[in-house]
Amino acid sequence: MRIAIYGAGAVGGHLAAKLAAAGHEVSVVARGAHLAAMRDKGITLLHGAERITGKVRAAEDPAAFGPQDLTIVALKANALAAVSKGIALLAKDGAPVVFAQNGIPWWYGMGLSASRPRPPDLSRLDPGGALRSVLAPENVIGAVVYSANDVVEPGVVMNHTPGDNMIVVGEVDDRDSTRIRDIRLALEGTGISSPPTADLRQAVWGKLVLNMGTGTLCLLTGATVGEARTHPGLSGVNERILREVRAIAAAHGVDTAGAPRRPSGKPHAGQIAHKPSILQDYERGRPMEVEAQLVTPLAFARQANIATPTLDALVPLAVHKAAAKGLYPT
Repeated sequence: MRIAIYGAGAVGGHLAAKLAAAGHEVSVVARGAHLAAMRDKGITLLHGAERITGKVRAAEDPAAFGPQDLTIVALKANALAAVSKGIALLAKDGAPVVFAQNGIPWWYGMGLSASRPRPPDLSRLDPGGALRSVLAPENVIGAVVYSANDVVEPGVVMNHTPGDNMIVVGEVDDRDSTRIRDIRLALEGTGISSPPTADLRQAVWGKLVLNMGTGTLCLLTGATVGEARTHPGLSGVNERILREVRAIAAAHGVDTAGAPRRPSGKPHAGQIAHKPSILQDYERGRPMEVEAQLVTPLAFARQANIATPTLDALVPLAVHKAAAKGLYPT
């Protein structure tokens, strides 16, 4: 397939390397030194004992590539509106676009079953309707990524969870489709697990449980994921967050216990010495996914009248920390 990766950073670079090495024609949209390195040498993935290198076409302007069979958008949620027209260029003629972001996705209300409670206002996830104005609902495919990666140098990505990476993809209305099966086959062909799901929002909330737990604590303390899960004080707070997020999901008709599991059978990557993306963004001075990962889930709680005392205390601290550094517009 002709596959474009829009945002070939840590997660996007991982996908680009594996898909290109598997024989797909991969184009990547990136910037700066990382882009220059991929133009010259392709993208390299350090995957346990393996060193996987994929030859890719690389550019900052997606117009250089033309329409694709598949586009995977691996940018942060807060960056999507600004590149909506570029995404649309790649998705001409109704080609599918897979959105792989953390937190509550901008498309959450699309195709939502009438049997489920209505979500709160999600307009801040797609400011000005930028994405909805250029993409038809039939273009949109949801995805949830379970994979810990870092860009360790320009053109080189390190994966911290070799053998335990998973990407769940699905139609936003949860119907089965040939294109979902084709995308899953392409991912499975690279060694990335992509299990079927009849309820994509289970995967969304299953991942969000992790994002809001260790993500919030790591941001506030500077700890790694492993430290947040094992520190005597932090692990107890983490457990209270997990219970609250599961209660929010349940109030919106989602049982997170049914979410797909990684190949290891575990719900998370374990006690890895990895900093979650929200902390990495804070430390590097990059705009942060506060809206999708923290603020909007609390809006779901308010919508359903769910008590969240731990999150009510911690999320405003995280919001203030991000805003004080100019990384989240309040």
